[in-house]
Amino acid sequence: MRRLLRISKIVRVVAKYRLDTFFDQLNLRWYVRFLLALMVWRYLIPVGDRSEGERLRLALEELGPIFIKFGQMLSTRRDLLSDDLALELKKLQDNVPPFSGTYAQQLIEQSLGSPVEELFAEFSAEPMASASVAQVHAALLYNGEEVVVKVIRPGIERTIKKDVALLFTLAHLVEKLWAEGRRLRPVEVVADYETTIFDELDLRKEAANCSQIRRNFDNSPILYVPEIFWDLTRQNVLVMERIHGIPVADVDQLNAQNTDMKKLAEQGVEIFFTQVFRDSFFHADMHPGNIFVSRSNPSSPQYIAVDFGIVGSLTAEDQSYLARNFLAFFQRDYRQVAQLHIDSGWVPEDTNVYAFETAIRSVCEPIFEKPLKDISFGLVLMGLFQTARRFNMEVQPQLVLLQKTLLNIEGLGRQLYPDLDLWQTAQPFLERWMKERMGPKAVYRSMKQQAPDWLDKMPHLPQMAYEALHQLKNLDDVRRRDMLALSVARQELKQQGNQRGRWVGVACLVLAAGFAVEDPTMLANDLPAITWLFGGIAAVLLLRR
Repeated sequence: MRRLLRISKIVRVVAKYRLDTFFDQLNLRWYVRFLLALMVWRYLIPVGDRSEGERLRLALEELGPIFIKFGQMLSTRRDLLSDDLALELKKLQDNVPPFSGTYAQQLIEQSLGSPVEELFAEFSAEPMASASVAQVHAALLYNGEEVVVKVIRPGIERTIKKDVALLFTLAHLVEKLWAEGRRLRPVEVVADYETTIFDELDLRKEAANCSQIRRNFDNSPILYVPEIFWDLTRQNVLVMERIHGIPVADVDQLNAQNTDMKKLAEQGVEIFFTQVFRDSFFHADMHPGNIFVSRSNPSSPQYIAVDFGIVGSLTAEDQSYLARNFLAFFQRDYRQVAQLHIDSGWVPEDTNVYAFETAIRSVCEPIFEKPLKDISFGLVLMGLFQTARRFNMEVQPQLVLLQKTLLNIEGLGRQLYPDLDLWQTAQPFLERWMKERMGPKAVYRSMKQQAPDWLDKMPHLPQMAYEALHQLKNLDDVRRRDMLALSVARQELKQQGNQRGRWVGVACLVLAAGFAVEDPTMLANDLPAITWLFGGIAAVLLLRR
């Protein structure tokens, strides 16, 4: 019933903001157009003076956090959207309608167990920014430090549960009604997203993510991560250092202070690849509302990141295969790309590598007709995965978040510096990472990491060696007993076979004797009787043991 109510609300919102007009220009099948024509509201509700972008933004805001996050991701793709849509969806990044500041203050006091006046020297009830899951208030600690206080939206968990339940329903329908549904594993993808979105509702997890990335980039000239105040952080309240910077999407203000935009864009790509390949721990919600640029040194700009509710991670195997895929692709080594997909288990091991290579080449070769700076990393990854799906590649949930983040980073980089050559920026990093991973330094680093474990086990080596030798001796004894038992069993079977053979020989002799009694001349003239006689004698002689 809850899912039906949620579906009915979605239909009402679509009708209210006339989102059906987005489909009018698409090349749809005739029966889809027929169904659209049957929608009664098309004839009752006027489109009005609002632009398409404004109507879509208002609809996403009304539908709640999951839909808002979808709009946030779309807002970074200026190459896929019209200017009107991109500018309107950009407002979803930090301009979602707030809830009451007084109510936020009550939630803070309930969580931290003290009045706001005792916790902070100053507290602003007017929110600084309001996002899909939480909103942020400015405050001042008694030691003079400026902080921000993040508070989870009240009742948001119920809304998310309804939306996730609806997504599960749709995923099950896709699996049942679409031939390719089971291979794409939509239920597993929704389950992975459910974990991600509910992790955002626990601000202690976000604080832990922030602390980890802060350690990873400690004293980094290209990325600054604010400090967490753990004594003032709870499940639905987070207090962190307040930062002062320029929103990364405010290109006019960045240009006004003579920011090196080329360097800024390249450093964004470097940060992404560093998090993915060096740390295997990356900020996976890097839309422009969560990224700022420091004002301190425009010629060597430094990013400032906030909102660490969604992070991603890859296994060492996935890191290696992904890096080698990128390198092989830009070297046009399509055989290597195909083989890597098979070796990684992303496609079945019995896949025809030659056919797979040909399919990849047919998709990728047209891309190289463009300058390298115009090649989209995100679209390359999507193209590879779409081609692989024709060869029964299952959806890899661990790569979905990475692909989304890569699209965000790429859209942001091209917005800052349209001539950004992602390959020129990424190639040296990937090649250096592969060398460090597989070269002598990697061997030394692995030995260094394992040395404490080896030293811990060294005193026990004599006992372990004795036990291993004892187990080998026991294994030899067991094998000897097994071989002896097998030999005895074979002898018994042989004796049983001989016994049966002797009885057969005796039976043959008895039959031959019967023929002789009945007709003494038969043994001399009749072939069957002679056969019985000599067969019986041979059986008795050969099986006498």
